[in-house]
Amino acid sequence: MTLTYDGALRDVIRDRLAGHDRRSVDDPTKRHAAVAVVLVDSVLGEDRVDPAPVDDWIAGRPMPEAGLDGRMVDVSGGAAFFLCRRASRLSSHAAQWALPGGRLDPGETVVEAALRELHEEVGVELAESAVLGLLDDYPTRSGYVITPVVIWGGGRLDPQPAPDEVVAVYRVGLHQLLREDSPRFVSIPESPRPVVQIPLGNDLIHAPTGAVLLQLRWLCLEGRSDRVDQLEQPVFAWR
Repeated sequence: MTLTYDGALRDVIRDRLAGHDRRSVDDPTKRHAAVAVVLVDSVLGEDRVDPAPVDDWIAGRPMPEAGLDGRMVDVSGGAAFFLCRRASRLSSHAAQWALPGGRLDPGETVVEAALRELHEEVGVELAESAVLGLLDDYPTRSGYVITPVVIWGGGRLDPQPAPDEVVAVYRVGLHQLLREDSPRFVSIPESPRPVVQIPLGNDLIHAPTGAVLLQLRWLCLEGRSDRVDQLEQPVFAWR
């Protein structure tokens, strides 16, 4: 069942973020980055065909399990968030799922960085007044501390992805985060921590993006204050 995109949902999410005892990470060995969790409206069934050249985007990337082909289809409907396919030619974290975001410029706040990256990567410009709050910081294996900034888009918006960075932008319904088979946790020999997987479309979203989306579900949709920074990334995302 889809979630209605309206002021009532916006107010619930804002209140839950305001009442959350947010965990911040101060680690001078890591660079600070911000991602934009942009909440928008979407239409059920508008995404029956993946707009991206998926076979080219995958370019030999192994699928996590049988039955998954990397396509992000049939995920729209009602309140949603923007999810990006990163370009396969990027120097770091190429061909991965991501939220709009990147490193803070000198003197920037996390909110300023998230809004700037949203504009640069997705072509959407929003004011600081659209920010609903922040989720917990997530320290990555690749040397970053990521601060997720939750933003109310105010409608459908019209993303225009920067082709050098983003292959396509998808509207993923928030109801997809509430699937009965989500989240999933798997063990790997390289770490005692569980790897989190969020099934979406015909693929699996891993941390750090998967961890951010899991806290979006737990805190903003369900009112749970569970932490996610202890959840592991797959080894391919450690670099």
